[in-house]
Parts: sequence; structure tokens; C-alpha cells
Amino acid sequence: MSSSMESSYLPATTESLAQAQEAKDASESISILYRVIQDPSSSADALRTKEVAITNLTNYLTKENRAEELRNLLTQLRPFFAVIPKAKTAKIVRGIIDAVAKIPGTSDLQISLCKEMVEWTRAEKRTFLRQRVEARLAALLLENQEYTEALTLLTSLIKEVRRLDDKLLLVDIDLLESKLHFSLRNLPKAKASLTAARTAANAIYVPPAQQGTIDLQSGILHAEEKDYKTAYSYFFEAFEAFSALEDPKAIFSLKYMLLCKIMVNQADDVAGIISSKAGLKYLGPDVDAMKAVADAYSKRSLKYFETALRDYKSQLEEDPIVHRHLSSLYDTLLEQNLCRLIEPYSRVEIAHIAEMIELPIDHVEKKLSQMILDKKFAGTLDQGAGCLIIFEDSKTEDIFPATLETISNVGKVVDSLYVRSAKIMA
Repeated sequence: MSSSMESSYLPATTESLAQAQEAKDASESISILYRVIQDPSSSADALRTKEVAITNLTNYLTKENRAEELRNLLTQLRPFFAVIPKAKTAKIVRGIIDAVAKIPGTSDLQISLCKEMVEWTRAEKRTFLRQRVEARLAALLLENQEYTEALTLLTSLIKEVRRLDDKLLLVDIDLLESKLHFSLRNLPKAKASLTAARTAANAIYVPPAQQGTIDLQSGILHAEEKDYKTAYSYFFEAFEAFSALEDPKAIFSLKYMLLCKIMVNQADDVAGIISSKAGLKYLGPDVDAMKAVADAYSKRSLKYFETALRDYKSQLEEDPIVHRHLSSLYDTLLEQNLCRLIEPYSRVEIAHIAEMIELPIDHVEKKLSQMILDKKFAGTLDQGAGCLIIFEDSKTEDIFPATLETISNVGKVVDSLYVRSAKIMA
């Protein structure tokens, strides 16, 4: 327990709150607010003042990055929670958990804090609060890639919330489940969960931030199915919603919008979107990364593409959604370039192709063999001589398909004559 908690309490009055605000530094303000919360009075005014003190104290501890103290604060406030309404308890608990989330590098602390609160809410039979803390815990486990634990928690939580028909919480949980199945690469289940979230959302008023999250997830799933035009429209809706709320997710929506434009061979539109009024607001490394990819794609240059991937590693390689789509884009670009380079030849050294395309020989050889197997062109690799041999396209004579068609038609005539003769004989 904090040493400041051991000192004598201060009366829970507006004067005490003013004293905390006028203190010379944050530590003194925190000390005063701890003493205000210690006031044993449970009059209506004192309880209201203590609520304000808790909010102010939470803000000070967050600014000072004192995550462990925020965790202890939740334990210290349990007697106070017994004398205030359950709805206010839920608001304070969620406020403190949100505050811990604002402090960097506290994901493990947040998980253990949520687990502690779940145990406490179970013991106190506070179902409403427990379900919300469990939903928060599932989201944290998903972020930490602890998929099995998150899935177990969500499965039991969904059954419980469906029985109670709490639509707003159900939308959150279904969305979480969709993200979880997507992370596990189970697309049918991810789509089913998203449909469930949309169905629940249609029955109630959904806050804009939550609607934006639904649209963002819809866009991600459509992009995964290579339906980039539909994905773009969802990302655009999400971008507008997050942009109006000044939510940090807006930049991701914009990034994915630009990705869709590149994937549908409209890389030239990227500059226009970036220079629009909405786009200029989000200029930064994420937008620069997509612009570099668009430029490389427009120029059909693998060298520029690899430079972009290297220069913007955290924005491109470390974003799993962008990385997955750019890998297939890189493959397409590599195949197009290789087909263009080998077109004039019937036999060419692999080293020469590698030199022209500015890539390692083994990388080029591997790609060429894959293209031959995929029937992208007819040829074979002579690894002894280090050469690629391209076969001539065997042109089929027009007479062959015509002959087959004639034979087929004659067959039909014979069959119909046979049927007629059978009827006459009968």
C-alpha cells in the first residue's frame, strides 16, 4: 500500500479537491487525493466528491506512468464499491482499466488486472461488470496472440450474453470472435461471426466508433477474398467514421484503402487520395510507405518495391494484413517482369536474367521453376548448364477442332435416327 495511504485522511470536500489541484507537483496532488479517498464518511456529498477524486487520481497516475499503483488502487477501492451503485462501480473499474491501457508496455499487467477483477466480480455476483471485463480480457489475450485462451473465454461468454440478449455487448464479442478466427486463418468462421455482429448491430443504435470497427473488419475479410473493390468501400466508410472521431484507427483505414487501389491496378489514384483534404490530415510514415509501394508498382520496378519494403519495414512488413497482400503483389510483379525478360529468348542463362532483374540467382531459379510448374510459360531448367530453355508455343491447327465438331454432330444425327427407327419398329 502507498505510504500516502497510511497518513491521516482529508475530508471529502470540494476544498480538498481544490487543494490537490493547487499542489506544487503531481506527487503532492496524488498524495492529497489518496487521503481524500480515505475519508470514512458515506454521505451523498462525500461519495460524489470521492468519485471525482478517484477520476483525478487516475488521471495523475496515468500521466506519471504509475501502472502498478493504478492496479493497487482498484483493490483499495473495493470497500468503496460496496457503498456506491453498481453502475458507478462499473464506470470506475472500466475507467481505471482504460487508464492502465494508456501506459505503454503494460499488456501483461492489464491481463493479470482483468483476471483479478473477473475473480472479484464473480465473488460479488456482479454479472454485468464481469462480462465486460471478460470481453476486455479476451481482446487483450488476442493482442498477445494467446488464441486458445481467448477462444475458450469468448465461447462461454457468447453463450451467456446471448441468453441475456445484451445486444451492445454481443456486437463487441462477435467482432472479437471474428478477429480471433481471422488471426487463426479460419475465414468461414470469421465471416459468420461478423454476420452475427452485423445482425445484432441492426437491432440497436451502434456508436460510430463501433460501426467503424465493423466496417474495418468487413473490409479486411473482403480483401482476403480478393474482392478489393468492395473492401475499398468498407475501408472508406471506416475511415470517415474514425476520422470524424479523430480515432487513431483512421490511419489504418486509409492505409488499407490505398492498398486496395494498388491491388486493383489503380496505383495512379493513390497520389490523388493522399493529396485530398482528408488524406493530408494523416500524412506520415504509413501514408509514405503506401505511396512508395504505389510508385514501385506503377513503374513495375522490383528494385523500388524492395527498397520500399526495406525503408518502411514497420509499416509494411510488421502489419500482417498489408504484408500478406503485398507478398502476392510482389509475386505478381516478379512474374510479369520475368515473362517480359524471357520473351525474346528460346534459351537464356539464368545468371543473365538475374543480372537484368537485379535479384539473386537462386531466387530467380526458384521462381522460374515455380512458374513452369504453374504453367505460366512452357519451358524447362537445364541446371547443369545453368540455362532456361523456353519451348515454342505448339499452335493447334484450326482443322482439328472443326473435325471434332463435325464428328460430334454426325454422332447426334445417328443417335436421333436410331431413336426414330426404334419407334417405327415398335
